[in-house]
Amino acid sequence: MNTVVIFGRPNVGKSSLMNRILGRREAIVEDEPGITRDRKVAQAEWQGAEFDITDTGGWLASGSELDAKVTDQAAKAIESADVCLFVVDGRTGLSQEDRAAAAVLRGSEDKVVLVVNKVDTDDLETLKWDFMQLGLGDPWAVSCLHGKGVADMLDEVVGRFDEPTEVEQPPQQDERVFSIAIVGRPNVGKSTLFNNLIGEERSITHDMAGTTRDTVDVTMSTDIGEIKFLDTAGMRRKSKIDEDTEFFSALRSLKSIDGADIALLVIDASEGVTAQDVRLAERIDAAGCPIVVVCNKVDLIGTEARLELNTTLDRKLSFLPNPKVHKISATSGSGINKILPSLSEAMGVYTTRIPTQDVNKIIRIAQQAQPAPGGARILYATQGATDPPTFTLFVNRKLHDTYIRYIERKIRESFKLGSTPIKTRVRLRNE
Repeated sequence: MNTVVIFGRPNVGKSSLMNRILGRREAIVEDEPGITRDRKVAQAEWQGAEFDITDTGGWLASGSELDAKVTDQAAKAIESADVCLFVVDGRTGLSQEDRAAAAVLRGSEDKVVLVVNKVDTDDLETLKWDFMQLGLGDPWAVSCLHGKGVADMLDEVVGRFDEPTEVEQPPQQDERVFSIAIVGRPNVGKSTLFNNLIGEERSITHDMAGTTRDTVDVTMSTDIGEIKFLDTAGMRRKSKIDEDTEFFSALRSLKSIDGADIALLVIDASEGVTAQDVRLAERIDAAGCPIVVVCNKVDLIGTEARLELNTTLDRKLSFLPNPKVHKISATSGSGINKILPSLSEAMGVYTTRIPTQDVNKIIRIAQQAQPAPGGARILYATQGATDPPTFTLFVNRKLHDTYIRYIERKIRESFKLGSTPIKTRVRLRNE
C-alpha cells in the first residue's frame, strides 16, 4: 500500500490536514505548537485509491532533547514515504525553519507535494507563490479549516502513486489481529515498554511526564500471531488535568481500552501501587478487558521493597481475578520476554467457548454444594458470547449479587479462565 507522510515545522496545520483527509478527528489539534510528537498512522481513501497516511511531529532545526527526538521521528517517516506532503503556513509566510525543513527533502523532490495551508479565501491565493523559492515545485494552496483546495491536492497525490504490478489476490481467510493496549499513569515507562515489544523506537520516550499525547499503534507479526500494540497517553485523575490537550489524550486512551482485547497495566514499582493505578485497573476490568499487570522499574528497588510490592498488589488489586504479574525493567529489557506467553494465554481464554452441557454440569454441582437463598434456582445456563466469555443464567426468581459472584467463581475455577473477566446475564423464566 502507498504511504503518504505529512511533514513540516510545528503549528502549520499538519494534524488538521490529516483530519481533513480522513474526514474525522483522528489526530489531536490545538492552537499551540508541539501537540503532535509521535507518528500517527491511519488508512485513508481518495477516488478509490487506498493509502496509509502518517502525521508527524513538528520538524525543528534545533531545540531541546525532546524536540530532537520528535524531529528524528519525522525524518524516519519520510524515508519510507511514497509521497511527502510538505506543509507550510501561508499566513505566516516563508520562514527559516521552512527553509531548513525543505533542505531535508533535497534529493526527494519527486515525491514532495508542497502544501500552503491557511489560504482560507481566494484573495489570499497569491501567498503561495512566495514558497516557490523552496525549489520543491508548484505549491498547492489549501485551507484545512474549510477544506478549500484539499480535493485538488489529493488528486495530485493519488496521481503519483505507482500502479500495482499485479492484481492482488484476496486473502483466503483473515487471521484475527488482537489489540493490546499499554496503559498506565504518566511516566511509568509505557512507551519504553512499547518500543521494546515492537523492536524499534516508534514512540518517543523522555523523562518528562506526558510525552505521549496520542495513541500510537503498530501491528506486527509475533510468535503468537499478528498483534496490534497500542501505546496510550498517561492518565491522571480528572482533578489533576489542567489543559485541553491532556483531556483529549485521556479520552483517546479510554477509547483504546474500550476497543482493546487485552490491557497491559504498567505500574511504577519504585512508587508502588497508587490510587490512580487502582482506578485504572477498575476501569479496565469494567470494560471486560483481561489485564496483565507489568511492574516496571524493579531495577530501582531492593529486595524488601519487592516483597512489599507483592503484598500491596495482592491487597489493592484483590478485585482482579488472578491477574498475571510481571516484574520488568523496560530500560534494560529484563523480564519482557515473559510478557508474550502471558498475552497468548489471555488471548486463548478471552476467546474460549465452553459446551453448554459442561456449563450446566458445573452449575448443577455448584448449586448442590451451596443452594441459592430464598428458593432461587438456576434452571439452565449457556455461554452466549466470547470476548470476554459471557454466560446467561435462566432462573426461577431473582439471584442475589453475592450468589452470582459465587457462580462466576465456580465457572472460572472449573474452566481455568484465569484473569479474563466474566460477564453474567440473568433471565427470569417468564421473561
